[in-house]
Amino acid sequence: MTQDHIQHAGFVAILGAPNAGKSTLLNQMLGERLSIVTHKAQTTRIRVLGLLTQGNTQIGLIDTPGIFKPKSRLEKAMVQAAWDSLDGVDMILLLVDASARQPDPKVDEILESLAKRKVKATMVLNKVDKIKLEKLLPMTERMHATGLFDEIYMVSALTGDGVPELKTKLLAGMPVGPWHYPEDQLTDVSERLLAAEITREQLLCQLHDELPYMASVIPESWEERKDGSALIRQTILVTKAAHRAMVLGKNGARIKEIGSAARQEMVAFMGRPVHLFLDVKADERWQEKNEFYRLFGLDGASR
Repeated sequence: MTQDHIQHAGFVAILGAPNAGKSTLLNQMLGERLSIVTHKAQTTRIRVLGLLTQGNTQIGLIDTPGIFKPKSRLEKAMVQAAWDSLDGVDMILLLVDASARQPDPKVDEILESLAKRKVKATMVLNKVDKIKLEKLLPMTERMHATGLFDEIYMVSALTGDGVPELKTKLLAGMPVGPWHYPEDQLTDVSERLLAAEITREQLLCQLHDELPYMASVIPESWEERKDGSALIRQTILVTKAAHRAMVLGKNGARIKEIGSAARQEMVAFMGRPVHLFLDVKADERWQEKNEFYRLFGLDGASR
């Protein structure tokens, strides 16, 4: 086997505080909308693996929940999922919102945790299109001074500026080894969970700040039909009856809009017709149910 045909494969964990732009960066690197992206903090709840296969190299890019000081059982499970993603990875990216007006204390907490784990990472300053270069220099110097980072990259995950250079670094850093997944596979997350996340994205985007982020979408059933389409039933869980009414909207108008937009996203992603049926339930204790954590692969069933 020639040098050009020797396979390389590895995993890269993308860490950061909520709203640093981790999901946007993953989508930009893949050229696909895999992870959901909204304006709300703590949008990503589950570990999402995106597969980038280029030339003789395959990278498993792990989009993680944002790291912050958790309070609820769900928040603790999300943050634990982020830290657990470091196990067995070949590289770590710490993504920081460079456009923030004030230093984010959550970033300092992440730096402290990385130092305790004695791991090296690559710093990625994101949203640099929103800040003047001279303001980036003090931040770059401060990050260099920690001794935690081998390199620092400046990117705009939204526009793609600087992302090709970062991608080149990641591809070059993967060890020799066989690929873990087929060349044409995009993720290891099931279509059922991806479809539920697509609906949750529309839920958050359409209701903006009206609905607390503590809402979830549960896949109930998935039927493969003879014509090649998928019949999908999902339940939207909220904590209060008032939130249920909000999701339904007047005469069911809002839930129809959410369902229509989600269905269109699913059709675009899966490349086939989709029949989507949504139900909305209020359950103030849904975050305490073990089956939710098992379904989404979160370590919270015993807490």
